[in-house]
Amino acid sequence: MVKWLSSEPLHDPLGEPAEPAEVEVKTTTCYMCACRCGIRVHLREGDDGPEVRYIDGNPDHPLNKGVICAKGSAGIMKQVSPARLTQPLLRKAGSERGAAEFEPISWEHAFEILTGRLARIRATDPKRFALFTGRDQMQALTGLFASQFGTPNFAAHGGFCSVNMAAGMIYTVGGSFWEFGGPDLERAKLFVMIGTAEDHHSNPLKVEISKFKRAGGRFISINPVRTGYSAIADEWIPIRPGTDGALLMGLLHVLIADELIDQTFLKRFTNAPQLVVLDDGERHGLFAFDPDKGPPGDGREPHNKLVWDSASGRILPAYPEGIADGCDPALAGEYRLADGARVAPAFQLLRDRVAECTPEWAAQITGIAATRIRQLARELGQTALQQAFELPIAWTDAWGKRHPTTQARPVAFHAMRGLAAHSNGFQTVRALAVLMSVLGTIDAPGGFRHKAPYPRHIAPSYRAFNSAEMIEPGKPLDAAPLGFPASPEELAVYPDGSPIRIDHAYSWQYPLAAHGVMQNVIANAVNADPYRLDTLMIFMSNIAWNSSMNTMAVREMLNRKDEHGEHLIPFLVVCDAFQSETVAYADLVLPDTTYLERHDVMGMLDRPISEFDGPADAVRVPVLPPTGDCKPFQDVLVELASRLKLPAFTTDGGDRKFADYADFVVNCQTAPGVGFLMGWRGKNGDQHLRGEPNPNQWQAYAQNNCVFHYRLPEAMQYMRNWNRDYLDFAKDKGWRKKNDPIQLAIYSDVLQSFRLAAQGKTSGRQPPEQLRSRIERHFDPLPFWSPPLEDEATDAGDFPLHAITQRPMAMYHSWDSQNAWLRQLHSHNHLFVNPQTAQAAGIGDGDWCWIESRWGRVRCMVRYSEAVEPSTVWTWNAIAKADGAWRLGPGADEARQAFLLNHLITDRLPISGQAGSATVANADPVTGQAGWYDVRVRLRRAAADEPAQASPQTSTTPEVPGLAGKAARVISYFAGRRAS
Repeated sequence: MVKWLSSEPLHDPLGEPAEPAEVEVKTTTCYMCACRCGIRVHLREGDDGPEVRYIDGNPDHPLNKGVICAKGSAGIMKQVSPARLTQPLLRKAGSERGAAEFEPISWEHAFEILTGRLARIRATDPKRFALFTGRDQMQALTGLFASQFGTPNFAAHGGFCSVNMAAGMIYTVGGSFWEFGGPDLERAKLFVMIGTAEDHHSNPLKVEISKFKRAGGRFISINPVRTGYSAIADEWIPIRPGTDGALLMGLLHVLIADELIDQTFLKRFTNAPQLVVLDDGERHGLFAFDPDKGPPGDGREPHNKLVWDSASGRILPAYPEGIADGCDPALAGEYRLADGARVAPAFQLLRDRVAECTPEWAAQITGIAATRIRQLARELGQTALQQAFELPIAWTDAWGKRHPTTQARPVAFHAMRGLAAHSNGFQTVRALAVLMSVLGTIDAPGGFRHKAPYPRHIAPSYRAFNSAEMIEPGKPLDAAPLGFPASPEELAVYPDGSPIRIDHAYSWQYPLAAHGVMQNVIANAVNADPYRLDTLMIFMSNIAWNSSMNTMAVREMLNRKDEHGEHLIPFLVVCDAFQSETVAYADLVLPDTTYLERHDVMGMLDRPISEFDGPADAVRVPVLPPTGDCKPFQDVLVELASRLKLPAFTTDGGDRKFADYADFVVNCQTAPGVGFLMGWRGKNGDQHLRGEPNPNQWQAYAQNNCVFHYRLPEAMQYMRNWNRDYLDFAKDKGWRKKNDPIQLAIYSDVLQSFRLAAQGKTSGRQPPEQLRSRIERHFDPLPFWSPPLEDEATDAGDFPLHAITQRPMAMYHSWDSQNAWLRQLHSHNHLFVNPQTAQAAGIGDGDWCWIESRWGRVRCMVRYSEAVEPSTVWTWNAIAKADGAWRLGPGADEARQAFLLNHLITDRLPISGQAGSATVANADPVTGQAGWYDVRVRLRRAAADEPAQASPQTSTTPEVPGLAGKAARVISYFAGRRAS
């Protein structure tokens, strides 16, 4: 037995070796970040059952091929964390939220509480229940639960993560980076990474960059900070945060002015040649259409547009005649329709837009020299066009034209949250997508390549919730809670234009909120804007700490009461595996399992792990029994749905359809033969991609490394926006509703439809008066750069520096706060400052300083770093913890030495040009993406007599009942047991 605090060694290295215990190896999928690598878990029977002894990468997994990172290996410490919740908890009557005073209850009691409460809400006003989930990967289930319940108030973490990346690219090219697509480094010659930290697609990307560099590829990183991937770039181009859009517009200026563009690609595969109405009126800025082919489409039906044929000197329909052999669609000029209306190709409008965006203009904004911007643009264009090559892969486009080869454009980009998490991020991402399109790199070898089930239509064909009439007591929503609006008529607003959803997603405040706006939920609910909630259920989101702006105010709002002494959020349910800061504020705590104790699905209905060469999905299977009395949250939802008799989960007679989540995954179908998993379908498991349910499907996955990968024929692997064989195939397998081609949106008539409404030129839904100018400005059909909203609210002279965070490579969100191994790498953080910036403020390396914004201040330690551009300061995110949370000991580094930059960031900003107290969220006006990286700050040295600890501090959170593990047991994992 291990003797805690004993000087006796855990084992005698010179003594007789103990008999080796039998080791069992099981495969599953990692969840120490969102990369979803295949892992092997090595188990040994212990005194209390199987124990994890070792985790390594699975060499037979197609995603990571055996590679594993520090986080993945440290999953063993997550499993034995002393911070594990092990039983349901109910807040003690009369105790305050935040005091963490709970009493253990049974699961049956928890279900009775929830079922009774939710049944009452559903029978009266379903929208008063809200389900918001953090970093989960099962939105196909959580979204189904919400819509079946009848509430529109559902969303995941995307609104405060990277919704600008998803929406900006999907509304432009039909797909996005990360799960949906990425850089083809195998065939690229130049790789440009913009705004990407080291946690994004971590292991596979590291491997691909290594191969790319060994093959002679050139890697350029554009980022305010040179860490992670950027540290091994051939060139680092430092840039001021929030100015990437100006750089991209400057690059477009040079590419178009120097004719370094793929004209053939633009004419055939984008809407660049399609004619836009220039005359004022209801059709201003929309595409002209062929009246013989019906009324104009809704943004999803492109087959009625027109082009000017330079060869014949006349206007032709864009489909199919406009792209027929012999036709040469114009990309420039101005023309007139038969009725006299003035029109111009969309590309002419783009050319006009970037004409003034010179490298000199961009240099003043970005801090990058104009000569370097011009040189970079030419490097991009020359590599894409002059180093192009063709692959001997024949394919047929959507109009029946046979292409004997596939054109490669060997310039690859990768971008993520650094571009997205700004209030100007949507149009910045649009600019990047347009730049890639101008170079012809979309789904081309060496460029950006889609991953199934993408590309989607522009906008994707999802019928999202958009009417208050859809909310009926006791009935499901007749639409999904989330989607992609294509016009103002698809917004979730009341007749007066006010929002229906509690987070204001899909309202005039954030019309294209593809993922919802989770960071608004607490403040809106407390302010009854637009109404009071009854019950808020939060899963895997630390919304009382690192997942909220203005953190201290959020913690106060969670405990705020009305004049009758009732909480303004009456009932808060928190579902988590660990004692996070948010757990202390719960009324009911539901203990979740870890990823090693449950079933999970990463499938085509949600977020698969597809590769460029074809679709792939993956699962997690339990390799250990649940700890204590934990239950997987998926099982909890299926149980609740069954007890509430939600139609998709029960028979017409009211009996439950599914025993648990595993049963649900196998037997639930969204269409005949289409389910949550593609592999081993059919009664005998001999069908793939589509087929009836297989009762042994989980076993089949477990026997095949928990992954299914289908390799598409080479003729389907490229140009999938227009590839007829792929489009037909994808429709047949249920990934798409239609097999129409997807023309890239150089110019967005979807955005223009919102702008026309804001200008009062249309007769449909109209925005509130106070939002008209905001919509008109930001819903530009062409990409543009504007300063972040914070810049309009903050004097840059008083606050001259930009402050940003990055996730550390060895930690992901706050999940790893309690991880005994990873804490040895990151137990506290510093503020990294360029030496010349720090010295100008009189701050030495290692000094304590105050970093102040208009909205708050924190005290922290400074470290000099040449790897940060002079107008930026940065730190790691989510290292700091509230004292006592995560079962960290009193005075732990995370509480005393570490700091949280969130304390400096406001969730509300004054509306520009309006007096009084009117405010808007600190978020992108298009999508609601939180402006995490927009805050402006200043530095000053802390006084010598100030305490050498971080500020602000919180009161100590006591341990909640039933936490797992003892320190001695955890320590025993560092060495083998002694032989008895």
